Amino acid sequence: MKRVLGYLRKAVEDFNMIQEGDRIAVGVSGGKDSLTLLKALKLYQYFSPVSFHIEAITLTMGFEDFDVSPIEAFCKELGVPYTVKHTLIGKIIFEVRKEKNPCSLCARMRRGALHDVALELGCRKVALGHNLDDAIETFFLSLFYEGRFNTFSPVTYLDRKGITVIRPLIYAPEPEIIGAARRHSLPVVQSPCPAAGHTQREEMKKLMRSLAKTFPDIRTRFLTALKSKHNRNLWD
Repeated sequence: MKRVLGYLRKAVEDFNMIQEGDRIAVGVSGGKDSLTLLKALKLYQYFSPVSFHIEAITLTMGFEDFDVSPIEAFCKELGVPYTVKHTLIGKIIFEVRKEKNPCSLCARMRRGALHDVALELGCRKVALGHNLDDAIETFFLSLFYEGRFNTFSPVTYLDRKGITVIRPLIYAPEPEIIGAARRHSLPVVQSPCPAAGHTQREEMKKLMRSLAKTFPDIRTRFLTALKSKHNRNLWD
């Protein structure tokens, strides 16, 4: 967790993600990334130069086999207020609309619901657990499926709702997060989504693993490219 915390601290400082008095809603899906983000942000509070508040939010998707009790216990252990928002997004996507490519619509609906709950809790910032590998995979997805060079930004202001989305783990490689989650026995809850493991992003993960074998420093190279002032237009 020390290394992950170092990545988080650098990202927060480089992109000025957190200001004095911020109320930050952390989207906690129960996966390794969001749980690691929540713990790292809580640790960062202890030595942050500014004071900020954290709220954890989990959206249920309408699937019966999604147990949030381990997440609830984890938040209680950290001393972080926890809110569960029950939705029927999963049922709408898979049973009503029967989407063949559900991920895009699902992501939009989840973002909208998360932002609404954040505002209800008085939070004008939302922290997401996207890591460096996610940024690279998004770049590949954009390239191969949309024909453009693009990935998400470390900080995004959404003027329609007055919310700023931050991604404090943007510098953290996925293997580091996996290791931290295992060493600290974070209560990872498996996704009940029927499409889990069978998405276009999963194909990009396989590509990333293959490339990393041939180019061990690919993550560092990609991050250097993204941070270059000449490539800032790649950020979404």
